[in-house]
Amino acid sequence: MATTPMVPPNAAAGNPNFEGSQAAAPPPPGTDMTGICFRDQLWLNSYPLDRNLVFDYFAISPFYDFSCNNELLRIRSIHPLDISHLSKMTGTEFMLSEVMEPHLFVFRKQKRDSPEKVTPMLTYYVLDGSIYQAPQLCNVFAARVGRALYHISKAFNTAASKLEKIGYVDADNEGASFESKVGKETIDFKEVKRMDLILASLQRKLPPAPPPPPFPEGYAPPPTVEGENSSEAQQGTESQVPPVDPIIDQGPPKRMKV
Repeated sequence: MATTPMVPPNAAAGNPNFEGSQAAAPPPPGTDMTGICFRDQLWLNSYPLDRNLVFDYFAISPFYDFSCNNELLRIRSIHPLDISHLSKMTGTEFMLSEVMEPHLFVFRKQKRDSPEKVTPMLTYYVLDGSIYQAPQLCNVFAARVGRALYHISKAFNTAASKLEKIGYVDADNEGASFESKVGKETIDFKEVKRMDLILASLQRKLPPAPPPPPFPEGYAPPPTVEGENSSEAQQGTESQVPPVDPIIDQGPPKRMKV
């Protein structure tokens, strides 16, 4: 199996003639490097990107951990993804979990305690020659919830601003606005006549009101205001006797007999 030349991790730091010795050291593996993207176009132009060489391409990225079991297999000239050897070792290792040649390769960093017990740690993927670290699920949920809260808050702010523009006023200005609205309102007599006609037609269609039920025997209804007024008027007419005219109402005059 043909592999690319390997550079020991300390060779670049100790050799001043090594290209890139002046560059800053990459962050230690295992930290959050989701904002980093690695791509080596010179390597991609020199070697094909397939399942046999993709690990060598991943090993030159800052995501690679030189203390993993795969590096020990590379030193012994064994394929670094040979599961028959990795299953017999314990510690940190990289496994190729998904492959869609030549576009997508997914690496899973995991800790092996026994041939059967494996604990996943991080996930990396190679997409069209660019290497990324996949975010953790908790970070994805936090980002989605934060984005949803942002849009909800923005919607409430927009609704509040529109309500203020429509006609929301403070309590101090309610009286002035009400007076101005009343002054601007006009009465439409056509609408008033139209409503009168509608109410009159509905009144004609309704049946007449039934008479009230009779009072039981021996029950004296309480006097109402109208009854009291009528009785007082009747008593007033009876008490007021018209004055007698002494000339008209005395009868024929009496004549003396001779």
